[in-house]
Amino acid sequence: MALAAAAAVVVYFQPLRYGLDLQGGVHVVMEVDEAYTLPVTREVMERTKAVVDRRVNGLGVTEPIVQLGGERRIIVELPGVHDHQQAIDTIGKTALLEFKDPYGNTVFTGAELRSATLSSDQFGRPAIAIRLNDNGARLFADLTARYSLTQEPLPIVLDGDILVAPVPEGPITGGEAIITGQFTVEEARNIAILLQSGSLPVPLKVVEIRNVGPTLGQESIDRSLRAGVAGIVLVLLFMLFYYRLPGGVADVALGIYVLLLFALIVGLGATLTLPGIAGLILSVGMAVDANVIIFERVKEELRSGKRLRAAIDAGWKRAFVAIFDSNLTTLIAAAVLYYFGTGPVRGFAVTLSLGILTSMFTAIVVTRALLTAIVERNPSRYVRYFGVKEAA
Repeated sequence: MALAAAAAVVVYFQPLRYGLDLQGGVHVVMEVDEAYTLPVTREVMERTKAVVDRRVNGLGVTEPIVQLGGERRIIVELPGVHDHQQAIDTIGKTALLEFKDPYGNTVFTGAELRSATLSSDQFGRPAIAIRLNDNGARLFADLTARYSLTQEPLPIVLDGDILVAPVPEGPITGGEAIITGQFTVEEARNIAILLQSGSLPVPLKVVEIRNVGPTLGQESIDRSLRAGVAGIVLVLLFMLFYYRLPGGVADVALGIYVLLLFALIVGLGATLTLPGIAGLILSVGMAVDANVIIFERVKEELRSGKRLRAAIDAGWKRAFVAIFDSNLTTLIAAAVLYYFGTGPVRGFAVTLSLGILTSMFTAIVVTRALLTAIVERNPSRYVRYFGVKEAA
């Protein structure tokens, strides 16, 4: 009961987080800039998607959706964000690092970057030390070797702004270089972090951005809540009338289950989507199913001639294997949905998984503890409420 009370406090004081389909937000479609002429492969787009995902998560948005849309597009959905400029500013931090020739042509980009760290130049001023991969090292060595003869500057550009335009004195080999400029320590550190954690392999531009209104979401919430309440009430009545005393105990455990489940969702910071609500309602049915299996096993033990306390112990032990096997297969399916799904599908998988784990706990631990506490007082008196006569 103390656990249920703690769960109730968490649910009461901590609001639920809703996904884009329930609370609205911003829908953004980005595309690789037409000015970018280098090949755009599937691998490049996957890496770009991963970088955008890290950028969006840095905003603190719950349950964002970042997915590929065709060969050159990325679709981003930001629940709870209604400011277009905020979304553009967040996603627009591309951290696109470009190494150009003296004529402004991009020779290679941050896609060849292996690491970027805070460093200092020969005079002790803040700088950024970079390391390139093998292909980047080769391209950089060729670039510096070619233009060291003509003493022409080679601009290094970050998001369209020139960081530095050094004049190479000779070929720079080994793939390591120092980017210097008029940086403060904080600026150099921020640039290094930006490059290290999320340099975009390709430049992106926003081709569509729109608000998604929450009106449909509120209607969906109301309907889902009504359906959920109606279903739970019918289940409670069925358990009470069909299983009598154990059914009533299961109803109490089901109430504790709902509190614990919502407390877990809130405590873990999970986001509730419309498919997630479906997962919750489905998990309620599975929670009741576990109790049904247990009570039927207990009744079988009573019919075989065992006394009530022994029947309860044996029934729970026999039911555990069946409950564990069925829930394990569902958890595997939920794991597959989470791994291969995105956005709302993942929300469904998360809520379903939490519901399964919570239902196993309430059915195996909570229901048994409550029922045992009741029948221990007078087993011969309460046996008739199980619908089976106890053996003499």
